[in-house]
Amino acid sequence: MPDHQLLTRSAIELAGLVRSGEISARELVDLSLARIEALDPELGAFLHVDAARARQTADGIGPGDDRPFAGVPIAIKNNRAVAGLPLTFGSAFTPDSFVPDRDHNVTARLRAAGFVIVGTTKLPEWGILPVTDPSAHGPARNPWDPSRTSGGSSGGSATAVAAGMVPVAHANDGGGSTRIPAACCGLVGLKPQRGRISFAPDLGQQFLGQDGVLTRTVAETAALLDLLAGPVLGDSSWAPPPAEPFAVSAAREPGRQRIAVTTSPPLPDAKVAPEFAAAVADTAELLASLGHEVVEADPPWTSIEMLRTFTAEFGPAVCTQMAFAGMLAGREPTAADVEPLSWWLWETCREIDSISAALASAQLQGFARMIVTWADPYDAILTPALAEVAVPLGEIDPRGPDPAATFARSGTFTPFTAGLNITGQPAISLPIAAREEDGLPVGVQLIGRPESEGALLSLAAQLEAARPWADRLAPPAT
Repeated sequence: MPDHQLLTRSAIELAGLVRSGEISARELVDLSLARIEALDPELGAFLHVDAARARQTADGIGPGDDRPFAGVPIAIKNNRAVAGLPLTFGSAFTPDSFVPDRDHNVTARLRAAGFVIVGTTKLPEWGILPVTDPSAHGPARNPWDPSRTSGGSSGGSATAVAAGMVPVAHANDGGGSTRIPAACCGLVGLKPQRGRISFAPDLGQQFLGQDGVLTRTVAETAALLDLLAGPVLGDSSWAPPPAEPFAVSAAREPGRQRIAVTTSPPLPDAKVAPEFAAAVADTAELLASLGHEVVEADPPWTSIEMLRTFTAEFGPAVCTQMAFAGMLAGREPTAADVEPLSWWLWETCREIDSISAALASAQLQGFARMIVTWADPYDAILTPALAEVAVPLGEIDPRGPDPAATFARSGTFTPFTAGLNITGQPAISLPIAAREEDGLPVGVQLIGRPESEGALLSLAAQLEAARPWADRLAPPAT
């Protein structure tokens, strides 16, 4: 294996190599920084590269370090604080001078586990879109085809992992923002159960959002969930702890499961591409061959009103970030400060009164109860991860003349993801297939029962063992 392909090996394996002394943390970090320097000018994954501090940190890690990921390079999405690096949320409106002096909870836990942070990655402005093409920083390009998106909003992180710049990267998911880039770039992306990972120290519970990671394997995802899960002092609520570590569950055979299968999109205007329908059918057949009961289902989730109501909850969450940036800048944003889509969402939010916001929240909770109740007879639900392969850059444009149409188009690209942020239950995107004509990744989504990440990871790992994907590498990684 060429040296640069080391970074396509699992973070678990790389940590073992550092621990045994077969490779030093400094060599691994230098390799990551060299790959970033070589590939990022074309692919655009990173906002900030922290080479000097990464090397300094690596120099302090030696053989025998018992931290689980000592010496492994990682990148953090630039909407979570990394002490000493600018925090932008993908927008030029956030002052470059805003450099937090403390880490977000996920950053702190990753550091404590021995990960070496090599930089922060791009996201669309305020994390709104499922494509990463911010006006302030330029696009994150898909390593499988640089003319296409890496997805969003964790697109920079997906580019970095898929291209082999880092073995794993931080992501988060408020409407599919971990699962979408995973599906675009051929990675594993889990949205954990609501409340599983703390937003400390700056935020309390969020109804839609949840942090996570982008990886190549289910085992890495499970091990990192064990690392990140659990409350922080001061949290108002949290998901109950699992009966056993997620890594243990992921390594366990799932047993016979009852699995519902559907390609019916929650948004009536969405059309599922044939390759995604075929991937679901093929995966359903594989699951049946593994001994599971697989049944066709018709979820009661088709509703254009759900998208509008989702916007009434998602919009204020986004606009809170804009208001925070305004506090830093000493003034409210104007149309000249942000992209047209962001400004449309800002004005839309300002028109939502407190009664309407409370009503939207109640409607979403009602939708969640309906879906969770409908899904209760099943152990898991299989859907396409997306409705189509990674779209060309510019097709979903935050600078377009009709922001509402842009937002609606983003929904038809990714109709299967946002509903699970409303229900709060775990869901995972798996790179089960590739498009025959060009190799672009084609993913499926598995949806688990509430608070059942362990069982979901076990089922995902069984699929991975039956249809391995980790060695399917994008051209820059080879």
